This record gives sequence, C-alpha cells and structure tokens, in this order.
Amino acid sequence: MEEDFLRINTGIPGLDGMIEGGFPFPSTILLAGESGCGKTTFCLQFLSEGARRGERGLFFTTLSEPANWMLRFTSRFKFVDREAIGRDIIYFDLGPYFKTRYPPEDRYETLKRVIEEKIVELMPQRIVIDPITAVGGILREQYREFVFDLSQSLKNWQATTLLTGEAAFDQRYPMEVAYTSDGIILLYNLEHQDGRRRYIEILKMRGTDHVTGRHMVDISRDGLSVQVGFK
Repeated sequence: MEEDFLRINTGIPGLDGMIEGGFPFPSTILLAGESGCGKTTFCLQFLSEGARRGERGLFFTTLSEPANWMLRFTSRFKFVDREAIGRDIIYFDLGPYFKTRYPPEDRYETLKRVIEEKIVELMPQRIVIDPITAVGGILREQYREFVFDLSQSLKNWQATTLLTGEAAFDQRYPMEVAYTSDGIILLYNLEHQDGRRRYIEILKMRGTDHVTGRHMVDISRDGLSVQVGFK
C-alpha cells in the first residue's frame, strides 16, 4: 500500500505542481546554488506562505546579518508582510555561537543545543537555516556528523526545513548536506548570448513523483516563480 504523505505548500508559484502539491512534512530540503541565484528569496517566500496560512516560521542565519538589514532588502517584495516578521516569522542569529570563546570541541553541542532550544520555545512548522554550509568552516571534521544529527532532530520536531548551501567549485551541491536530506533543489545562474538566466532543478524529493530537468525561474517584485516547461 502506498504511503500517504502530508505536504505543505512551498509558496513558490509553479513549484508545487512539480512535486505533487508541496514539500513532504516533516522533511529536510537542501536548496543549493551560487550567490545571487535566489536562495534567500526562496526561503522568505516559503516562510511567508506559512505565515499566511497561520504556520509559524523560524529563520536561522549563520552570517550575523541584522534582521533590519534583511528587511531593508526584502521590503520591496510584495509577498513580504513586515508585520509578520518578529511575530509569525522569527529571525535568529547563530553567528555569536561561532565565536572563539567557545572551544572547537564545544561548538558542536552549543549550536545543536541553541537550535533545539529555540525550536522548543517556538514550535515552528517551517524552519530555514541560511546558509548551513557556513557551519562547515567552524566545525570542520565534525560537520558531517553535525548535519546528520541536526537533520534527524529537525524531522523529530515536526517541521519542514530548508537548508541552504553553496557547493565547492567542482560540485553541484554540498555533499555533506545532500546525503542526509530528503530533497535536493538546485538554483542556477547560467550564461546565454542575451545575458544570464536563472533555472531550477529538482534532483531528489523522497516519496514524490517530481518533474525533472531544468526549468526557467523569474524573480520580480512578486518574488520567485517557476516557468514550468520553459527550459
């Protein structure tokens, strides 16, 4: 008998139809791509869609960017409800827990504890960690184990989580995150004769008969949308 998956809408026009109605819930999804391809916009649309549906979102940043700085650059998007930020979408900076006052052997447990404590406090249905790959430079040889433990923990908390990451120059996606993720979505910036174009590709989505291949993506004041069928 085929297992029935609970799904949640992504908030990205055109994407839900490619993945049988939305992301599996709970799950962890790797969203990979180079800088400027739309990863953070994608994540904010995902959280904004949840807020619109009465679902709490939690945005962990690993780059120590202030919340007001993020708001400044996202306020032009029509999907952003400024009143939802801080109420339905909580922004939390993990950067201070990377500081040198924590010995390397303590950072693993400190990060895991802080993330879990915030989740217990807020009980979000949607979580973003942006970018997860920044943790690799801090934890080094413990990074792979940390990502595995974190991924399992996140699913136990009944949430769908987006983990964003940039791949090394010779990789399509960060391998340490990919092997434990339930889904892998790639965003591209590709050169054409008439300029750069953005694309999306779904490489993996467990329990889902998903659309394959690259499809064009547009980013406007309405946010990110997938032009299904345009390759």
